[in-house]
Amino acid sequence: MSSLSRIDRTAFSVASLGDESDDKAYWLAKTPIERLQALELIRQTIYGYTDATVRLQRVFEVAELPQHLP
Repeated sequence: MSSLSRIDRTAFSVASLGDESDDKAYWLAKTPIERLQALELIRQTIYGYTDATVRLQRVFEVAELPQHLP
């Protein structure tokens, strides 16, 4: 099991929406790599993760425009 899929369920607490949040300080204390790992976990949770999505490639086609003679 990867470290991205582990959630510490003891780290959650219940608070009122009017309470001051320390989210900004929490994320600023994390390294950029840790922030990206958390973002990837959220992305996988919302959109799902399959081996097929990892292997999808971008495909593009070059379209030639007709040249107009003056």
